[in-house]
Amino acid sequence: MGRSHALSGWCAGLAVAPLVGLTSMAEIVPFAAATAGYALVPDLDHPGASASRLLGPITGLVSRAVRTFSSILYAATKGPRDEDSTGKHRHATHTLAAALLLGWLAAGAGASGGQWAVFGVALFGLILAADVLGDWVLIVAAIAGFWTVSGTHLPGADAAVALQQGFDQIGSWIGAAVAVGMFVHCLGDSLTRSGCPWLWPLPIRGETWFEIRPPRRLRFSTNSWVERLIIAPALLLAGVLLLPGAIPIAQDLTAKLVIAYNNQEATP
Repeated sequence: MGRSHALSGWCAGLAVAPLVGLTSMAEIVPFAAATAGYALVPDLDHPGASASRLLGPITGLVSRAVRTFSSILYAATKGPRDEDSTGKHRHATHTLAAALLLGWLAAGAGASGGQWAVFGVALFGLILAADVLGDWVLIVAAIAGFWTVSGTHLPGADAAVALQQGFDQIGSWIGAAVAVGMFVHCLGDSLTRSGCPWLWPLPIRGETWFEIRPPRRLRFSTNSWVERLIIAPALLLAGVLLLPGAIPIAQDLTAKLVIAYNNQEATP
C-alpha cells in the first residue's frame, strides 16, 4: 500500500496546511511533501517496506531497531485477549501515540533548529514520497518554489530569500505534517482486512492492541484491484485538486468545455 499511503499523506497535507496558517506554495508543498513521506514511516517495522530500504543499511538498521522495540512493547503491554504475535509489523509504529510522539519531536526540531531543521525534515519526507510516487513529486515541489518566487521576486538572490521565508513560516508546524502523515497511514491500514491497532494502549474487549477496521464487506486486501483501480486513482485526483488554486482552474476549464460543447450542438 505504499503508493496509496503516500498519496493519502499528500492529500492530507494539502488539506491541513491552510488550517495551520500556511498559505503560499512555498509553505504548502513542503508541508504536503512531508506528510506524503511520513505516511510511509510506520512501515519501518517491515524489512521490505520502501522506508526500510530507502537508504540501504542505514534505514535497514533503523528498521531492525524499530521491529525489536515494537516486539518488546507488544509483549510488555498486550492484553489477555491479544493474539499470540511477534508484535513487530503494524504495532508500535502504527499507533496514534507514535504519530504524536514523532510529531512532537519534529516540532521541537523545527522550532529550535529553524529553517535548516525544517528543510531536513521536509527533505526526508520528499525523498520518501518520491521513492514511492516517482519524480513528479520533485517536479511539483520545484514548480511550487518557482511559482512563489516568480510571483513575488525576480530570479536570483531573491529566490533563495523567498524559499527561506517559506521554510521559516512552516517552523514548528512541520511536526503537524509528520504526525498527520503517520496517522493517515494508520487510517489507511484500518480499511484493510487486518486492521490497525492505532488506539493503543486503550483496552478494548480485553485487547490492548485491538485492530480498528470497518465491517467485513467494506474491507479490502492490500495491493488488491480495489486499491489499484479505485483508491489510488481517487487519491491522485484529489491530490491534484487540493493544490492551491487548482479547483477554480478546474471549474473554469469545465465551464469553458461545457460552453464549447453547447455551442457545437447548437450549430446546424
